[in-house]
This record gives sequence, C-alpha cells and structure tokens, in this order.
Amino acid sequence: MSEALICDAVRTPIGKFGGSLSGIRTDDLAAIPIRAILNRNPQLDPARIDEVVLGCANQAGEDNRNVARMALLLAEIPFAVPGVTVNRLCASGLEAVASAGRRIRNGEAEMVIAGGVESMSRSPMVLAKATSAFDRNAEIYDTTIGWRFVNPKMKNRFGVDSMPETAENLVDQYSISREDQDAFARWSQEKASQAQEDGSLARELTSVSIPQRKTEPIIFDQDEHPRLSSLEQLAKLKTPFRENGTITAGNASGVNDGSAALIVASENAVKEFGLNPLARVVGAASAGVEPRVMGIGPVSSTEKLLERLNLQLDDFDILELNEAFAAQVLACTRQLKLEDNDPRINPLGGAIALGHPLGMSGARLATTAVHQFKNSDSSLALCSMCVGVGQGMSMVLESV
Repeated sequence: MSEALICDAVRTPIGKFGGSLSGIRTDDLAAIPIRAILNRNPQLDPARIDEVVLGCANQAGEDNRNVARMALLLAEIPFAVPGVTVNRLCASGLEAVASAGRRIRNGEAEMVIAGGVESMSRSPMVLAKATSAFDRNAEIYDTTIGWRFVNPKMKNRFGVDSMPETAENLVDQYSISREDQDAFARWSQEKASQAQEDGSLARELTSVSIPQRKTEPIIFDQDEHPRLSSLEQLAKLKTPFRENGTITAGNASGVNDGSAALIVASENAVKEFGLNPLARVVGAASAGVEPRVMGIGPVSSTEKLLERLNLQLDDFDILELNEAFAAQVLACTRQLKLEDNDPRINPLGGAIALGHPLGMSGARLATTAVHQFKNSDSSLALCSMCVGVGQGMSMVLESV
C-alpha cells in the first residue's frame, strides 16, 4: 500500500459570527482554499485529482446538495473530477482527511483534495413540512448549532442536552473548577496572540478578498475571533447554561466561519508532480460515548488509535485537541493523564481563541499540525476532537 502523504495545507482566516466572512456564500467559501492550494502548486494537473472530499456539518443552506462538488466546480477544477461531502459533525473536516488517506492507501486514488467548510453566520432557519393533511403545527429551527427535529425516542433514551450542557455534565462528573477552565481559556488566548504576533499562524493562511460596494475589496488575512482577556474579566462572565454553572462565552469555543483544504497524495503522485510531502497520515479512529458527555469522546478514540498503532502519548510532540470547551479539554487531558498545561497541547492556541467552524475545524487541526512540522523539529502529532451526539475522533500525523 502507498503511504498517504499530505503535500500542502491551507486555510482561510477564521471569521467571527456575523464578521468578515459572513457575506460570503458557503460554497464560495469552500472554493477559496481549494483554489489557493492549486495556485500554490501550479505543477499539479487539476484534471488528475481523483476526488475532492470536504467535511461540512450543517448542509441545510448554501452548503446543500454536496458542497464539495459545488466547491470544486467553483474553484474551476474540471467537471470530470468528482466530489463528496462527509458529515461527522464537529469532526467532519478530520473525517475528510482520514477518508482521503484511506483512498490513497487502498489504491483507490492517487491524489485527493480534502478539507472542510462551515459558515455558521449563514446557517438558515428551517421549517418542517406538514406531516398530515390540514396540519397547522409549524416547527422552525435555527440550524447554526445543536438539535433540531428531535426524535422523541432519542430524547427519552439519551436526552437532548445542548452542547454547553454536555460540558456542564463533564464539570459535574470530573469536578472541574471554573478557575481551572478560565485559566485554560486564558492560556489558549495567550498562545494564539503570540502566534499571531510572530507569524506562526500566518503560515497556514490564505487571504480572502471581500468585495465592497463602493470601495476597494477588503483583504481579510488574520483570524478575528481571538479576544485576549484577563482572568479577572473571564471570572465576571455570566454562566447562562445552568444555574450555578461554570460554562461561559470566555471558556468555550466560538460560532464561526471558515474553510480549509489539503493535498493528500500517493508516493507515485508525489514523484510525478514534484510535490513536497510534509506529513504522513499514520491512522485515524473514531469512538462512541454517551451523548450527554460527548466532550469526553477524544479519550476513547485516542486510546483506541494508540493501541492500534502501538504508540503512547509520550511519543508525541504536538497534541492538537479541539477546544470545544475548556471543561471538555480538561476532562480529556486529565483522563489521559496529561498535565493541564502540557506545552504540547495546542501550541498556537485552540478553538477557544481561534474559533470553531464545525465542518472546517478538523481540517484546521491537521493543517496547523502540518505547518508546525514544516517550521519545527516536531515529528509526531495527534489531532483529536469531540463530536456532538457522543463521539470522538483522533488522527496521528508524522512528519516526513
């Protein structure tokens, strides 16, 4: 079997909710890093791409009807190249990279573009169809995040806790203090701020030109979600999700917009097109947990994957753990016997600082890890995420 090699990775800056990217259609947003990665690799023949695989969690608005197919056509890839959209909610982008890796290793493809997209700003309201004649009941839901059209059987058996409520459940189960959550959130912001200042994050970005009505386009070239706050400011934030709770806007990830794309190629394609391999997709695994404690999912998926690969956490230089909530990350790291401030955890900041565009975030983790390989002596990275409705997903990448 051929190795699955990541040869380039790029992402848009992450926009805040209603921010700089909110005026861009989701399918257009998905096309931006695809077009950028092709421009960065002009020796690559787009007609030889075997598949475009994109993760997307919502798919209820402009991301409907297979946004991967729409995006590749908008990016001017020949129409003969197929595209498929995958949905593992928060881990959709990571699932796309894993899917690309499997295709390469199994000999089903030589070159795949993988990635993810989410425009949470543009997620639509949806209205249910009538289920019977003369039905006068109307259900309307905001599709930005969370449950909709709930199956009563699901609610009775597992509950339908919101994402912040699942984090509060972990707080109760693992006795995680508000102070520790805020300290972790502050640490994430500090790392992201430093990475913006020293240019570490800029290496993985492609700028976005945003048209204006009467003036020149605005060039959006920096993540706009980071908001470095003091511990005193964080301590003053309200806990709206549970009485006497601990989850706040300051120790949780954001609601965001963004997209990412990676080239995953076989050894033959690397040689034929003169590509520069940066990382090897070593393996990936997913696991299920109770929906009410979905945030603990990375523990199960990581343990499953490390056992399969005969690896230990001590072997890793980088631990990219998606920060859905500070409480969720701390629950996972403590179960995995890591220190709260292990320097390998999200060295450039995590989703609390950078934001969490659902379908893009997994591809963002892989992109961030690959660029750290490129600019350091790191050799092994773990990317891991919790997933709504009770799952975890983990991937191991190795520098080449």
